[in-house]
Amino acid sequence: MRTPSVLSIAGSDSGGGAGIQADLKAFARCGVHGTCAITAITAQNTLGVQAILPVDPEIVLAQVRAVIEDIVPDAVKVGMLGTVAVTNAVAQALAELRPGTPVVVDPVMVAESGAQLLEDDARRALIEQIAPRASVLTPNLPEARELLGEGAVPAEELEGEAE
Repeated sequence: MRTPSVLSIAGSDSGGGAGIQADLKAFARCGVHGTCAITAITAQNTLGVQAILPVDPEIVLAQVRAVIEDIVPDAVKVGMLGTVAVTNAVAQALAELRPGTPVVVDPVMVAESGAQLLEDDARRALIEQIAPRASVLTPNLPEARELLGEGAVPAEELEGEAE
């Protein structure tokens, strides 16, 4: 019997608490074979993000292509994109997936420490190119407000809806 595989497209967290590292641990715990395409290398720990180095968009696309031509993921999870160039490369990569492949998008914009993880010009690309391809979007409340724009519903009004 074939083990299901999931491709995570996200940043690398040196502290191991988020990004690719967290995704691969979650996949393993669920009995799923995890593969990855790294979009950024971060220097971070539980105290915050010290540095971010975006990965060249051509390398991001090459990583995805290497996985999809051989392992063929059963699903994809998209996390930190960082720059508009990487966001565009990931949009191109998603277009190359087998039709019907489920895509979960966690629109990572800001770290818990407050560090900016998505450039302002990449937000529009995320909204226009990545979000429409998502089977599921998993924003936190600040990310949901950013995605919805100015007229977003206040958190207090959403509390009853969540129950």
